[in-house]
Amino acid sequence: MQLKCTINGTHYEENIAPDTMLLDFLRTKGFFSVKQGCDTANCGLCTVWLDGRPVLSCSVLAARSQGAALTTIEGVEKKAAAFGEFMAAQGADQCGFCSPGLVMNILAMEKELKNPTPDQIRHYLAGNLCRCSGYAGQMRAIEAYLKSKTPAGKGGKNEIR
Repeated sequence: MQLKCTINGTHYEENIAPDTMLLDFLRTKGFFSVKQGCDTANCGLCTVWLDGRPVLSCSVLAARSQGAALTTIEGVEKKAAAFGEFMAAQGADQCGFCSPGLVMNILAMEKELKNPTPDQIRHYLAGNLCRCSGYAGQMRAIEAYLKSKTPAGKGGKNEIR
């Protein structure tokens, strides 16, 4: 089947097999930040945006992206780097294997939820698996990052509570 889509602002047109998973298609295009960490769509490592909404690319057929705009972490590099500073400041980056999927969800959550509570953050990120941490550092980083985006939070960069 002929697939036409946009990835990080670049148009792609390619003949693919109908059963090609979006994760596999993206990796053939060189987007190696999109990773497969499980075989059950439970880890969140493969998270990308399909028309601005986070999806698990390991469980989405590439055909679903027909005419769509796809975004990987490479497409939001500056925002991802800004959040990464907060992760590093909290010592929450550890091995970094889960980071691309986590960051994609954090940035999607930032657009979707205004001033989320810690419970809302945990609920939004429930599908992100990190095998290195207990998530405490990540939660501190997320809360500090989101706080820095509010008018009252501007000023202290990478604030640690």
